Amino acid sequence: MPRLLYIVRHAKAEDFAPFQRDHDRTLVPEGIMAAARMGRHCYQQHITADRLISSSAERAIHTARIMAEQLHIDPETIVLNPDLFDGGPRAYLAAVNSLPTDCQSVMIFGHNPDVSYFAEFLTHEPVSNMSKGAIAAVQFDDLGWMDVSGRTGKLLFYITPKQVPH
Repeated sequence: MPRLLYIVRHAKAEDFAPFQRDHDRTLVPEGIMAAARMGRHCYQQHITADRLISSSAERAIHTARIMAEQLHIDPETIVLNPDLFDGGPRAYLAAVNSLPTDCQSVMIFGHNPDVSYFAEFLTHEPVSNMSKGAIAAVQFDDLGWMDVSGRTGKLLFYITPKQVPH
């Protein structure tokens, strides 16, 4: 059975402000609505995940929680991975390679440019600059998570909040 990885860029967050840590920026109302819309769209399309993994940054966690609620997944089950904040694409690959074998589908929430580079690395498809709140779905045929590497996945779809009806 194929394994599915949904790479999600956090939704729109507040701008960086003086005396505020980048890690602590949270979603703006537009981002909250976009995350809910994307989660609802996934639910309607029967897209779900056995595990949700998020960067430890507030905006990624908030996006993951909103989408989890729309997917009817307990937000308390989200696994936080601090390495996904500023850890580069290698941190994403390490997170995927360490997934348990019983997971068939996973959503990973993070940041640009890392998520865009990671999607392109896995699929060799021109994902380019992932939009805020966008999802890139990658399928792996006949591979365990520890075998996932460059060019081992197939891009199933890439969708942005602007493509999903309100």
